[in-house]
Amino acid sequence: MITTLDQIVELVKARPAKRLAVAAAEDPHTIEAVGRAVKEKLVRAVLTGDEKAIRKVAAENKVDAGGFEILHEPDKAKALALAVGLVRGGKADFLMKGLLDSSVYIRGIIDKEQGLLPPGRLLSHVSVIQVPAWKKLIICGDVAVIPAPDLEAKVAILNYAIEVAHKLGIERPKAALVSAVEKINPKMPSTTEAAIIAKMADRGQIKGAIVDGPLALDAAFSKESARIKGLESPVAGDADILVFPSIEVGNVFFKASTYLAKGELGAVVAGARCPCVLTSRGDSENTKFYSIALGSLLA
Repeated sequence: MITTLDQIVELVKARPAKRLAVAAAEDPHTIEAVGRAVKEKLVRAVLTGDEKAIRKVAAENKVDAGGFEILHEPDKAKALALAVGLVRGGKADFLMKGLLDSSVYIRGIIDKEQGLLPPGRLLSHVSVIQVPAWKKLIICGDVAVIPAPDLEAKVAILNYAIEVAHKLGIERPKAALVSAVEKINPKMPSTTEAAIIAKMADRGQIKGAIVDGPLALDAAFSKESARIKGLESPVAGDADILVFPSIEVGNVFFKASTYLAKGELGAVVAGARCPCVLTSRGDSENTKFYSIALGSLLA
């Protein structure tokens, strides 16, 4: 079972390098992360975007631009379409966002004619977070794509997280459906939806994980908290997966984990034909590097 992000990196290094297409790659941290991933033989990379700008940014950040192929396309929308086309054409195994707004990147992925989203599928952001205070990785969603997931969307989010957990070698991940309380309260829809999803898992409608909810965050991570509350749960105090009730809750947890708890993370968008690395333009080189490693593992 993988319990650290560096173990993901080592596992990917031991496998044949996947092909990464980077859209509008003129972003310093993106180029640093891709350069590092190429140097450490995690991936082979094709960068689309303004070639002059890419080479300039690479030189400024002491990255060898000779380590990757560059396809010149200064128009950002066209650079994205070019990168998506590489995946569609089988010339790349997964996709990464460079100097693009996330909304533009998502639109390129879900484009019905030239995108990467199969009919009937839902895009969801999956994060794998490592914090010093916890004994293993935390797989969570959705913190960046689905603003207010309904019951159906939460089931999809959970299933994507379970798939990632299995790729990390966790055979029966423990999934917590997060809310503010453990008691079902019709005035708090997240509690009723969590209870429904937990019962679906009990009856085999959701497979491959032990699922419980609603669970407050303290109960998900602390057996002592669960004991004090009189809560009996197979997930309490040992969660691998968190499914959040809304993007606001997920985003706050995601950023608190990194900015306050000194966590590291990798993240991808799941549901498309391939993993799609989606990080903020303000994210660190480490975050983007670990996201490349995660994308390569899942591709």
